[in-house]
Amino acid sequence: MIDLHTHSIFSDGELVPSELIRRASVAGYQAIAITDHADHSNIDFIIPRIVKVCEKISDAYSIKAIPGIEITHVPPESIHELAVEARKMGAKIVVVHGETIVEPVVSGTNLAAIKSPIDILAHPGLITEEEVRLCSEKSVFLEISTRRGHSLTNGHVVKLARKFDAGLVLNTDTHAPQDLVSKEMARRIAAGAGMSEKEIDTMFENSKNLVEKILKQ
Repeated sequence: MIDLHTHSIFSDGELVPSELIRRASVAGYQAIAITDHADHSNIDFIIPRIVKVCEKISDAYSIKAIPGIEITHVPPESIHELAVEARKMGAKIVVVHGETIVEPVVSGTNLAAIKSPIDILAHPGLITEEEVRLCSEKSVFLEISTRRGHSLTNGHVVKLARKFDAGLVLNTDTHAPQDLVSKEMARRIAAGAGMSEKEIDTMFENSKNLVEKILKQ
């Protein structure tokens, strides 16, 4: 299992990064990214701390721990700027909090994110065909979420990703220990969104390839 969207106490998660990474390791995860929520107020506080702990902990717990960030609830016109800033500070993976139907995310967030130097558009909600087509062109991955609420539109995302050959990754958006899921449960959630076994395998391979790309940087 590879999970590229999780949260620690540096935003609204329950665990310090070390415990989150350790629990993921014990659960059999091969890689985990810590991607706490950030805006202009805290991005410079979070990233250096996540970078430090990921450097210290990966070998000790036999898991690839990747420093990242989730740009969250910022004006669409600020997303590109923050994504660039996050990269400079050491974020190896940049996620943007997409237009989930269960939160009041500003319209235009999905499109602005896709046009920015990011890796994953998280829980993109009722994303449009044009936006999914652009994801495919720009190699921005769309997230299939195991998290309650955000997962309500997984089927819509799968349908459009299939139509436009856009890449998918599955993440837990973990905030608490019980949010971590087994690979078996992840496969069931993906199947429930209408994915075939072959599509699920490809999705997991996307995550693996993204991690390998990140580690080579």
